Amino acid sequence: MELVFDGHNDVLLRLWRNMRNGADPVREFMQGTREGHIDGPRAKAGGLAGGLCAIYIPSGDLILQEPDGQGHYVTPLAAPLARQPSLDIAMEKFAVALQLDRANAWRICRTVPEIRAAMDDGIFACVMHMEGCEAIGADLAALDVFHAAGLRSLGPVWSRHNIFGHGVPFAYPMSPDTAPGLTNAGLALVKECDRLGIVIDLAHITEKGFWDVEKTSEKPLVASHSNVHALTEVARNLTDKQLDAIRERKGLVGLNYAVTMLRPDARDDADTSLELMVKHIDYMVERMGIDCVALGSDFDGATVPQEINDAAGNQKLVAALRNAGYGQDELIKLCRENWFRIFAETWA
Repeated sequence: MELVFDGHNDVLLRLWRNMRNGADPVREFMQGTREGHIDGPRAKAGGLAGGLCAIYIPSGDLILQEPDGQGHYVTPLAAPLARQPSLDIAMEKFAVALQLDRANAWRICRTVPEIRAAMDDGIFACVMHMEGCEAIGADLAALDVFHAAGLRSLGPVWSRHNIFGHGVPFAYPMSPDTAPGLTNAGLALVKECDRLGIVIDLAHITEKGFWDVEKTSEKPLVASHSNVHALTEVARNLTDKQLDAIRERKGLVGLNYAVTMLRPDARDDADTSLELMVKHIDYMVERMGIDCVALGSDFDGATVPQEINDAAGNQKLVAALRNAGYGQDELIKLCRENWFRIFAETWA
């Protein structure tokens, strides 16, 4: 079994929602459930040894649009969120993560040696990520607090606008060049993340925002859960020019398992082959090199191919990559070591 460190999941969203309905998040994660994609037993069964666990503030008004007769769709961006309720939710989700840490259900990791130690101990290595920074004010004071608590990665925006920048919609076919990029507050956020040693995730930002980060940050460029626009023309995927910039900065792209970002028709259909996942990996490896590609499943946040189904099926992708000709050293890089390189270079 090839151990996997995954670049993006939304398990905290599911645990938090269920907790609000009376469930015990520690018990749910440790004992397992048939709901969603990730819990302790399924992660262990699929070799999912750790991952970036997102603090994401839900957008209640977002309704995914159905494709028209040509298979095209444009989902309007969700409305911006107010800061205070977003901060409250972020604190609740971080508290869930800390509960799991105290119960030894997983271990919040702040350094690469801590990740490796957790994996050696057979404990899920959680790295805290914030997906959209609505919980952080323009003064960035909350950023210091979240970083002290363990936050080591963030995306300035989700697929909605906020005080830091602009997000891309869920739309097909569409370019990622849909709106302006970072605001002045966003530029300040990027500089402070560089100073603190926080990975800046470009997965949901507009193309202009991507280039704003490229000009402002001195760290490797990272898109934690994105795919290839040339293969699937959704606004969330990366153009060749963006992939080239990530290669030049020795950054990283994590393959998103979301079927809408894998299929040429961008449909939300779980009957999606592993071969399409391998095709996106192949394209990125050819364009950027083996050191710049990893995995970023979006488990618990998207529809994934039914052959994988959940975290327990993760080794099926590993097997498909092996059958496609990837050797052991390459699989180690794709499955975990490329993420560890990025962390070591950014967190230092």
